[in-house]
Amino acid sequence: MPAARPRLLYVTDLAYPARGRRYCDEDIALTARLREDFDLALCHPLDATALMDAHDAVVVRNSGPVLHYQEAYDTFRTEALRRGTRVYNPLSGRADMAGKQYLLDLTAAGYPVIPTVDRPQDLDRLPLVDSYAVKPKAGADSIGLTFVGREELPGLTYDDTVLVQPRIDFRYEVSFYYVDDTFQYALNAPDPARRWDLQPYEATEADLDFARRFIDWNTLDHGIQRVDACRTQEGELLLVELEDLNPYLSLDLVPEETQVGFVRSMKTSLHRFLS
Repeated sequence: MPAARPRLLYVTDLAYPARGRRYCDEDIALTARLREDFDLALCHPLDATALMDAHDAVVVRNSGPVLHYQEAYDTFRTEALRRGTRVYNPLSGRADMAGKQYLLDLTAAGYPVIPTVDRPQDLDRLPLVDSYAVKPKAGADSIGLTFVGREELPGLTYDDTVLVQPRIDFRYEVSFYYVDDTFQYALNAPDPARRWDLQPYEATEADLDFARRFIDWNTLDHGIQRVDACRTQEGELLLVELEDLNPYLSLDLVPEETQVGFVRSMKTSLHRFLS
């Protein structure tokens, strides 16, 4: 008899109303191709803990911001670690998977990241600009994001739950997509006001050197990561976010050949992860 195919539990929220994105379309298309190699079942993130024991691995994809189901997600993490469940991406991620603390850590370490502080005594480390972004450390998808003037910064409540960053006047945003430590493709949003109006972007060697620094910093052996950056008016790239939990891939915006290559890389990565 042929060897049993690996069984994957694919976690997605097909009904999540993401702005400018259709989670359901991406995950339907991606799972259709993964089924060529794996026995696969889809489930909502609220059901993952109850179902994961019946599968060889859990693949977390477009599951939405975890703050909408924080208690269930915390239970899933705890149980997956306790049971030794294989989760892809692995739960050892140091970036968005663990909250926004990494932005403070990278700022302190001198990485090219939008300067970030969380204490009033550190406000002088931020450049002088007219407006500042205040965001929750546990936020995602711009939830809870507000903008304030510099004169308002001393009056904020600093209780280890918020981050403060200068509001950057940038030319455009650009995202670099990786499977394991291998670059797959890049997309950029030419209009700063239209984050998800993306187009293919030809990354330079300097761009890839920039993105690779953050992939190396995160030290994930397996998984999908998206490095989000902005290009300043001076031409410098600065990290906006390092997505290592459930980054949306915008696969429908890249050529078919690139899609095929991405799926091939993801299959190879999953087979290695399961072996």
